[in-house]
Amino acid sequence: MQAMFELGDLKQTRFYQEAFQEGKEQGRQERIEEGRQEVRQEGIEEGKRQERLRIVSRLLKLGFTVEQVEAELDLSIEEVQQAAQN
Repeated sequence: MQAMFELGDLKQTRFYQEAFQEGKEQGRQERIEEGRQEVRQEGIEEGKRQERLRIVSRLLKLGFTVEQVEAELDLSIEEVQQAAQN
């Protein structure tokens, strides 16, 4: 009679353990890179938003209404009003 090779036996092999570790490390590296890309993109978006907020006072000084600034810069009325007060 032949003995059956079970999953538990496979998990005990050095090959399985090394492959498992490599997979874990690769997954970890991919998650780190995804996180870096997300943070980078968030930083870019926040930088663009901050620039739009800096432009608010200039547009208001040129005679634009709060509503026009809101529409032109894709900001909320509250953001425009708050930026105008700063």
